[in-house]
Amino acid sequence: MIEVHLGDITRLHVDVIVNAANQRLLGGGGVDGAIHRAAGPQLLEACRQIGGCPVGEVRVTPGFRLPVKRIYHTVGPVWRGGSLGEPELLASCYRHCFNLARRENIHSIAFPAISCGVYDYPPELAVEIAVEQVQSHLDRDGGPRHVVFCCFDEEMAELYRMQLDTVVRR
Repeated sequence: MIEVHLGDITRLHVDVIVNAANQRLLGGGGVDGAIHRAAGPQLLEACRQIGGCPVGEVRVTPGFRLPVKRIYHTVGPVWRGGSLGEPELLASCYRHCFNLARRENIHSIAFPAISCGVYDYPPELAVEIAVEQVQSHLDRDGGPRHVVFCCFDEEMAELYRMQLDTVVRR
C-alpha cells in the first residue's frame, strides 16, 4: 500500500522514516532539522560516529525518541539543471533505502520529498522519480508493505496523489 500523508514525519508510527539529510549528517533545516530535534541529542552523536554520507546513498541510526525503529539518512542531490546526474542520484536514494529495508525486513517506511527543499529539486520531477522508484521496487522486489509519502504542505501532497493516479492508470 502506498499512502500520501500530510503532516509531520516525526509523528508517524512506521518502522522507518527517511531523513532528507545533508552529507555531514549533522542536522540542518527542514525535515533534517525536525528529525534531529524530535529524536534528541543521541541522534547527533550517532551521526557524528557515522562520519557522513555520500549523495545518493543511505546511512542508518536508531530512532531514539521517535516512534520508529530506525532512521534512514539519505542525501539527495542539489538541483543544478538536471544535466549533472541529479535524476540518477535521486533515484539512487530510493533504491538504497528499499534495498536496506528488504535486508532489514522492514514492513513500513515513510519518505519526505527528498531534495525538494533547500536543494531546489523541481517538485514535479522529484515526485515522478520517487513514485517510479517506489512502484518499481514494490512490483519487482517486494519490500515494505506500507510506504508513506509524507508531505509538509497540501501542494506537495497533491503532486504525489496525481503522480500515483497516473501510475495506477498505466
